[in-house]
Amino acid sequence: MSIAIVTGGASGIGRAVATSLVARGDTVVVADINADGAGKVADRLNTLGRGKAAPAGLDVTDAEAVIGLYKSVAAEHGALDLVFNNAGISIGGAAEELTLDHWNRAIDINLKGVVHGVHAAYPIMLEQGSGHIVNTASLAGLVPMPLGIPYTATKHAVVGLSLGLRAEAAGRGVKVSVVCPSFVDTPLLANVNPDLPQTSLSGDAKGDIQKASPRLYTAEKLARDIVRGVDRNQALIVAPAHGRAAWRGVRLNPSAAVRVAQFAVGRLRAGK
Repeated sequence: MSIAIVTGGASGIGRAVATSLVARGDTVVVADINADGAGKVADRLNTLGRGKAAPAGLDVTDAEAVIGLYKSVAAEHGALDLVFNNAGISIGGAAEELTLDHWNRAIDINLKGVVHGVHAAYPIMLEQGSGHIVNTASLAGLVPMPLGIPYTATKHAVVGLSLGLRAEAAGRGVKVSVVCPSFVDTPLLANVNPDLPQTSLSGDAKGDIQKASPRLYTAEKLARDIVRGVDRNQALIVAPAHGRAAWRGVRLNPSAAVRVAQFAVGRLRAGK
């Protein structure tokens, strides 16, 4: 049985991961800025009759709050085995539409939120000589994804952070993985640029996204991929299969990958 924290656990990928962990018998802290939502998820997970769940309200942009939660979980349970730094925000729009508010929000949540989680979890795991940090990036952290470049930039940064930390941590008993899914059918697709200036992709962008990538993966399938990848200590967990194909394509021919991205932009703009 593992002791785990999942941020962004009230919905989408985080909820699905927490469910998979509890289903196999782990104890999971479901952390989310939506404290009520986290509570409802934890209540439901506690009906599964296997592992246990507890809710926690958490704003990942608050570094001290993240440190406080991670330390309290480790102190209460005597260990912190798994940390899923998963909370994120969806940012979309053409480059000329974006304001610094879009950039700053993406950096604060998608990048600094992961930094805060790593900063809080890594010392605990070093002291106990074990643990696994799992950071959620995106396929957008491996391939050129236009029409949302603040999101793309932060996800590339999370990939680099994770792989660099994995190299440092390998000799000290701590494992690090980074998750890079293609488009997943989660509430983020219906809540692009929340509380931010509007762009052509603000609000519910699911239909627009499906014009460029009609095959949306489910959060439940991705959660199974993530848990399996963590158990295998994979450095990069890329899913589904068409996402892995896209990643291979970028590595083989970066220029062609950019042309494919240009084509997707053209399709999307033509549909407006």
